[in-house]
Amino acid sequence: MNTLDETMKAFLGKQLPIQATVSKDGLPDIGPKRSLRVYDDKTLIYNENTGGQTLQNIRDGSKMAIAVIDREALDGYRFVGRPELFNDGAPYENALAFAEKAGMKQPKCAVLVHIEEIYTLRSGPTAGKKIDELGK
Repeated sequence: MNTLDETMKAFLGKQLPIQATVSKDGLPDIGPKRSLRVYDDKTLIYNENTGGQTLQNIRDGSKMAIAVIDREALDGYRFVGRPELFNDGAPYENALAFAEKAGMKQPKCAVLVHIEEIYTLRSGPTAGKKIDELGK
C-alpha cells in the first residue's frame, strides 16, 4: 500500500516529520523537515531550504524515509519513497505559497516524495510491519 489514509494525513499535519537519506558512500543523514506536508494521496512535499547533505543525497539517487510519531500514543508511520526535485511548475508554486504563508524564506526547490511503501511504527507486535501486510 502506498496511499495515505486520513489517520496518516492527521499525523503528518500534527507531528514533526523526521527524514532520512543516505549518501552515495552509505553515510546516513537524518533530520527534521518542518515544511513536510501532504501533496496528494500518494505524495508528500517539502520545501528544501538549506541545500545541504539531504539535497546532495537526493541528487545522488537516494530514496527517502520519513517517520512521524506520537510519542504519548506509541504510534506512528514510516513512509519510504522516491524524491523528485522541482525548480518550477506546480510543486514549486506550492512550495512558494507555503513559504509565504508560513513566513519562511523562498525555497531552493520543492521536493516531492512519491510514496512506495508505508510501515506502522505502533508499539507492539505489528511494529515495523508494512501496512499492506497487516491482517494477512
